[in-house]
Amino acid sequence: MTNPFSLAGRTAVVTGGTGGLGGARARGLGAAVAGGLAAAGARVGILGRRAARAAEVAGEIEGTGGSAFAIPADVLDRDSLLQARAETLNQGDTVDILVNAAGGNVPEATVFGDISFFGLSREAFDQVVGLNLTGTLLPTQVFSEPMASQGRGSIINISSMAAQQPLTRVMGYAAAKAAIDNFTRWLSVELALNHAPGVRVNAIAPGFFVGEQNRALLMEPDGSLTARGQQIVDHTPMGRFGEPDELAGIAVWLAGDGSRFVTGTVIPVDGGFSAYSGV
Repeated sequence: MTNPFSLAGRTAVVTGGTGGLGGARARGLGAAVAGGLAAAGARVGILGRRAARAAEVAGEIEGTGGSAFAIPADVLDRDSLLQARAETLNQGDTVDILVNAAGGNVPEATVFGDISFFGLSREAFDQVVGLNLTGTLLPTQVFSEPMASQGRGSIINISSMAAQQPLTRVMGYAAAKAAIDNFTRWLSVELALNHAPGVRVNAIAPGFFVGEQNRALLMEPDGSLTARGQQIVDHTPMGRFGEPDELAGIAVWLAGDGSRFVTGTVIPVDGGFSAYSGV
């Protein structure tokens, strides 16, 4: 076997590459994963709505010796995705890897404070489900088509601990991510049986990472933990939050030949949270 962690000669597309967790290292989930794929040798397309930010992330990767390019697009706009696919294919002959990192929560779909379950608006629920589920479905339809034609490829979705263990407050987000788990398993079977057994579909389920959206929920302005943040750390055996870069290794493995018989899985990267009962 050649190096199972080498992605040399492959082209990857990372949605949500312009934003995401935005942790202590000022890198979002998508950008961190894109950097990891590039370090493994892939040429990486940074897909996001903010063209300037996509170019900035691509430039950062190029500055560290990697290969990257910006492809501005909206994951909820099929026409812009088709254009992004055409631009990607112009960069090379194939699309080999797709990471669906676009997503996030919507405060109005969070049951907390003045928002009760009974008062949760359908519009907010639809928004968070659309961003996470439809925003994964559409890019997958567009970018997996050339993978099926060439008979190989790797699709990596982003799930969440909220999908596997019910968490208080994040009702809409948890429902959307639970749908991602199901979609991942369903699509892995569909592609293998009816299109191309060499196209694999898996998901990464991050544990708790401090990001732009949840920083105030988990940390006080002075850097100490809020009550909820402390509760999470107490239930994480490794005793800390994750860093975005810590998701890159699993993405490289799932993207490459080292996992070529792995499909339909949802892999936690959570410091042991999902394994711990609290006792």
